[in-house]
Amino acid sequence: MSTVFSKIAAGEIPSYKVAENDEFYAFLDIAPMAEGHVLVIPKKEVDYIFDLDDKTYSGLFMFAKKVAAAIKNAIECKRVGVAVLGMEVPHAHIHLVPLQKESDMDFRAPKLELPDERFREIAESIAEQYSKL
Repeated sequence: MSTVFSKIAAGEIPSYKVAENDEFYAFLDIAPMAEGHVLVIPKKEVDYIFDLDDKTYSGLFMFAKKVAAAIKNAIECKRVGVAVLGMEVPHAHIHLVPLQKESDMDFRAPKLELPDERFREIAESIAEQYSKL
């Protein structure tokens, strides 16, 4: 089984990458709740986050912590919210969402529609901040 997220991490499907290392990949959500909404995944394909082995689980959260710092430096926000739902894609992933207020992280709210150029600007800005950490 190869999930859409595995294909994104492998470069088979285009994405707005913000960070990557040998084990993890971070990219912009294409249906964001806010500008700078990032998905962080392990490259290892595991459906449920709590089924990850301890090393991958802790590594994923350490990677996400650094990505969250890059988001906070690139996007004006009070906090970066964290959510793990995992219902829509059978590949463990973490949502990182820039927040001004708690209601900014409502998964039922209408998603933003952004032009490709804006997605690219946001991704480049976060990636640049990530490279400085």
